[in-house]
Amino acid sequence: MEQQEYAIGATRVAAGRTDGRKGGVGATDAAVAVREAARPGGAADGAPDAVPPTRADAGQALDPELSPDPGLLRLAHWFAAATPGTADDLCAASFGLYPARHFGAPADPAAGAPADPDVSWWHGPTAHASASRRTREAQDSRGEGALRRARLDEAALPVVRSGAKPGRPGRHRRPERAQPGVRLAQDRSVPEGVAQNAAELPGAERRIAARLLLAHPLVTASGPHADGFPLIRRHRDWLTERFDTLLGYRLVVGPWHARLCKAGLGPGGARRLENPATGTPFTPAAYGQLALALALLVDAPEQLPYRRLLDAMRAAAPELAAAPADTTAALAALSSWQVLGDLPEDPADGAFVLTVDRELARAVPAGPPALADGPADLIRRACEAEPATAVRRLLAETPAVLAADLPEDRRTWLHEHRLSGPAALAEFLGLETELRAEGVALLDPAEELTDLALPGTGTLARAALLLVERLVEEVRPLPGEAVEGDVPVADALIDGVLGDIADDHALPARYLADRTALRRDALDLLHRLGLITPTPRTTWRLRPPAARYAPAPDLRPAPGNGRHSRPHA
Repeated sequence: MEQQEYAIGATRVAAGRTDGRKGGVGATDAAVAVREAARPGGAADGAPDAVPPTRADAGQALDPELSPDPGLLRLAHWFAAATPGTADDLCAASFGLYPARHFGAPADPAAGAPADPDVSWWHGPTAHASASRRTREAQDSRGEGALRRARLDEAALPVVRSGAKPGRPGRHRRPERAQPGVRLAQDRSVPEGVAQNAAELPGAERRIAARLLLAHPLVTASGPHADGFPLIRRHRDWLTERFDTLLGYRLVVGPWHARLCKAGLGPGGARRLENPATGTPFTPAAYGQLALALALLVDAPEQLPYRRLLDAMRAAAPELAAAPADTTAALAALSSWQVLGDLPEDPADGAFVLTVDRELARAVPAGPPALADGPADLIRRACEAEPATAVRRLLAETPAVLAADLPEDRRTWLHEHRLSGPAALAEFLGLETELRAEGVALLDPAEELTDLALPGTGTLARAALLLVERLVEEVRPLPGEAVEGDVPVADALIDGVLGDIADDHALPARYLADRTALRRDALDLLHRLGLITPTPRTTWRLRPPAARYAPAPDLRPAPGNGRHSRPHA
């Protein structure tokens, strides 16, 4: 079975593409570099530096059956020494297991200017949720964690729509016009009415499979997305060709799992990994524990006592000792990827046995650091690609691509292919194209091909939406006003708006007691969606796509009522 080999004696490294394109680490065909066993702690000839030697603590010997992979052990040291942001970028570069992220609701041309691709996001149509009056019963039914009006009349502020859609069909599909009686035989992942006729079924299946892989790059036959695995297997040749042609991604489909090897997103563009159980972001130490555990699991026995794994991790790299919470988070992530079986709720005593899937453990790394001089070099190599491939990757993975953010060669390609380039991806993934003067966004009206949603459910998502719409109303440039992309936002304005939100809405106790936490979490969510960005001087700048979520500007002067005002018709 074709898979990345990380067993003892071999380590995969990235190689150039035969067609001349650069796909980045994890997106190219791989060559095998044999590890030199005669040089303990050393790297193969030509490697940039040596793998840190494995050694044991005093009184603790190395486990002869658990020998760590040198490339992953080297990666573990890089993680542990990195800053939080660099560790996130390094995770995307080495594993490529991040989900795609897209805006949901399309802009409504009736709510603003026509949908002209030369119109700025600042002045174009918006996707703002219209105001609607809710009864007290409806307010009470939203639950304890919902955001609601507390001190002002509830009709005075637009009600934020929830991202959840009750009764919607299953995940990872584009809404289709229903035709009664049409159904994919023996496939529960496609509901009745997903295609107009039998001739369209292969196209609908391929779109579902492509969306699933882009949202979840590692899909197994027994995991949470098992319903979509038969579609991936059925269309693997077509999917392999399309992912390679459009995005330079390598797709490996085996009997029991499918792995889409994504490239990195470059410095500052990565998605942070979070503890699946608590949602706590990974620290560099947690990333280090993840790579260290993986270095041992790629050739571990299928049944491995939990305590034995912890002892082997300490013996292999005692200098990487981390807090128990970091180790727990690392093993929880491996369990969510099904490298490890289910973990007990309280693993403190260690009296249980882990089930190890070596095949999935070897599929997790998208590209080892064998050719890289260090973390920064690996992050750079992982996102290298020709302009067309690089821009299409950004369109497929990120909420919006702004021309001002791109290097000259990629900006030129986007300008020359602003219609055909996004259209090919939109057709492939079932998305809608939104062209604006500043750039392009691929939208997912089903709000499924994303890990973050705005509007969204929960207090934080609603508070963040209120914050961004009010900031846009305050600082949006007027038509004809010279503006180069982002608009600065004063800290005092952010604090004032958040204070109004806290005063006007019933927030959870932790946000009422800690306004700093509200500011931090709301700005973090908007930053991850690409709607606001920090500056080196710790201030913030509002990005043009943020105007999608604000009410359409009323540029007409308000009728006056003074003695010299013209009567209003």
